[in-house]
Amino acid sequence: MSRVNLLPTEIKKGQQVRRRTLLIAVIGGAVIGVIIVLWLLQSMRLGQVNDDIEAQNQTNQSLQTQINDLQKYADLQSEAQQEQTLLDAAYTNEVAYSGVLVDVSKVIPSDTYLTSFSSTIDTAAAPSPDSTTTFVGTMTFAGSSLKFESLSIWLTRLEQVEGWANPWMSNISAAPDTPGAYTFDTSVDLTQDALTQRGKAGEAASGG
Repeated sequence: MSRVNLLPTEIKKGQQVRRRTLLIAVIGGAVIGVIIVLWLLQSMRLGQVNDDIEAQNQTNQSLQTQINDLQKYADLQSEAQQEQTLLDAAYTNEVAYSGVLVDVSKVIPSDTYLTSFSSTIDTAAAPSPDSTTTFVGTMTFAGSSLKFESLSIWLTRLEQVEGWANPWMSNISAAPDTPGAYTFDTSVDLTQDALTQRGKAGEAASGG
């Protein structure tokens, strides 16, 4: 049985156009919906990124505050180091003369006495000719002795004191007022071993 389309051609074309229009509208609406969903997702992600940035900024600000609080301690440490450097420099090549006098009293012969004593400390100590010992100063003594043999004992004992080296008697003369007695002038070099602990620390700090 054959079917006969009784609709006019114009109506048929109109229906086809409407169907196409509806299909396009549906597809367009779907595309717009997808775009809206993507926009919302992107907005959410952007909001999360902004929140993360804000949180990081707050963390950075907190860390900077802590750093600023700790900086004062670093400044104090630096100031303390500078003060220590100045203190070390002030004590460079320090010799304890109370100990020196005790050592002198131990080594001087019983029949010998001193009439003068002087000391020179070199703040810019120089190595000795053999480059194994650094001399930091010199002590000189003047005195009298009742026996010539005591002068030899005096020189020998001077060299036995730690930090004293190269004892030298530059002058020996007969005492004008005491027969058999002698006057003398003696010098001895001071090495680093004669320095106090802080004197050695000051020398090391100054590059000696």
